[in-house]
This record gives sequence, structure tokens and C-alpha cells, in this order.
Amino acid sequence: MQQQLIDNFGRQISYVRLAVTDRCNLRCQYCMPAHGIEIAPREGLLTFKEMYRIIRVLTELGVTKVRLTGGEPFVRKDFIKFLEMLSFNDLLETINITTNGAMIAKHIKTLERMEKVQNINLSIDSLQKEKFHQITRRDVFPEVYETFEALEKSSLNLKLNVVVQAGFNTDEIVDFVALTKDKDVAVRFIEEMPFNGKGQRDIQENWNYNKILEEIKTKFDVQLLNSEKSSTSKNFSIEGHKGSVGIIPAFTRTICGDCNRIRITPTGTFKNCLFDDGVFNLRDFIRNGAGNQDLKELFLSLVKDKPENGFVAEANRSKGNVSESMSTIGG
Repeated sequence: MQQQLIDNFGRQISYVRLAVTDRCNLRCQYCMPAHGIEIAPREGLLTFKEMYRIIRVLTELGVTKVRLTGGEPFVRKDFIKFLEMLSFNDLLETINITTNGAMIAKHIKTLERMEKVQNINLSIDSLQKEKFHQITRRDVFPEVYETFEALEKSSLNLKLNVVVQAGFNTDEIVDFVALTKDKDVAVRFIEEMPFNGKGQRDIQENWNYNKILEEIKTKFDVQLLNSEKSSTSKNFSIEGHKGSVGIIPAFTRTICGDCNRIRITPTGTFKNCLFDDGVFNLRDFIRNGAGNQDLKELFLSLVKDKPENGFVAEANRSKGNVSESMSTIGG
């Protein structure tokens, strides 16, 4: 019988989020300061070979799905080759990618040919060129929007990730929902989190799950959809719309009970939860000569420490309040 990654709350871990780089070509204000972040030296990053090995061991313990994030994954040289390498893992069923869309356009055809690459999450927080520039601190809206349209026409499943930022883009929520009328896309609104390299932002209005839903309901009649148990979003359909809408309560954390995921940062830190401050460095463990059986035993023991929810994880942090950049954690 194959050993499985099961935590102390009976949750089976089947999904890993792996950040392949902490570098990014944008400077989104909710992710990092304008001057950027202190990026890891290249030798501090996991090599693609090390990443492949980690994922292989995890799939032998029941992980079937990997999401590749960054920073921006397409910034890392040879990322496409890594996708091809991962595709050879027969135990891996699905490879998902989160991207900001600024560098992916020329790779869409290649991605479509990769059977295991099925879902692309495109981060886009405004449909207005000037506001997009203000949020990302980069002038690339035309390229990103063109990529959005190309991905929507491709065979890949497309989700738009929209971080709802009080004082910036809340007036565009209904515009994003309107996109689902004629486009086969899942628009997902994400509560803003304090992973911006500075900590909690001082805001006047709390745009949480309920407030986002109320705003959608001012223009649209939504019906709650049945989502799979471990879904991070509560999803809705709108009659006559091709696409769907979802809300991710990332900060209010009402989705932790069925969590089936773990995270690995670009420098090899293993995280049981987005809100913990990292529980083990896999890179050093591997470079000090650990074998695959050692890695297996390590993973089986690490998931036993997975906290019940994100509030417990945050309370247990040894490095103080949340102040990392999402780019160093893996979006």
C-alpha cells in the first residue's frame, strides 16, 4: 500500500504549489514595494533537477497536482524545458500555472501541446490601462490583455485572478463579472492579503468575501455552484453567461478546513500553510546528501505539523507578523 501524506486532521495532501523563482517583471503594490525585494542569489534557488526530484517523491506519496508560480514563472530561464521534464512524471495528473501574462504569449501553442498543462491562472487587477500601470508599476496592459484574449481562445482552461484592493479597483468588480457573459473564463476575486513586503496595509474599507459578493449582486443574479471540497473559491454561475465567478476568502480564511495543499518556495522552504513562516529547508537537506527515502520520511513527518487553519499558522509564526512579499512565497 502506497504511503499517503495525511495530516493530524485527516486531510490528505494531494496538491503542491511550487514557486520556481522569486523574480518578477512587475511590481504589483499588494505584492512588493516599488523598489522590489531582495531576491535570492541564483545558487540559493532550487535547481530544476532538485524541483523535479521533490515533486517525484511527493507524487509517490499521493500528490497528483502541482501549481507552478513565482514571482513570475516565465521569467526563469528554461521554464518551458522544466514543464516538459515534469510532464514525464507518470504519477502527476495536472500541471497548473499562475502567470501575470506579460511573457507567456509566444508559449501558448507549446503549452497547448502539453497534455498535463491544463489550467492557467492569469493575474489581472484592472481592465483600465492607467490603473493597471498604477497597480503593477509597469506599462504592459496591452500585452497582458492580448494574452488574456489569446488564452481564452486556446484549449487551456483560463481563470482570471483579481486581487480586490480597497481604494483602487473595487469599482471594476462588475466590469470583470461582465467579461464572463461572452468569454469562457472563470473570474475569481481574491481578498487582499498582507504579503506585500511591508505588512498589513492601512485601508478604510474592508473588502472581504461578503462585501465583494454584495457588490456583484448589485448588477448580477448569481447562483452558488457546487465546488469540489478542497476548492479555494466559492463559485457562482450567472444565467446566460459562458463563464463563472468565484471569490477566494484568502484573508478571512473560511476555506482552511478542507485544505489539501502544501507550498515550496523558490529557495526550497517547505510551508504547510501560506501564513506560516516556513517549517523546513529542503534545498539544504538535499544538498547535504539526503536520499529519496529520507525525503519521503521527512514529508510524512512535516505534514503532521500542518496547522488546523491559517489563523493558527499565523499565531505560531516565530518571525513576527506577516511582512514577506508574495513573490518570495509563491503567489
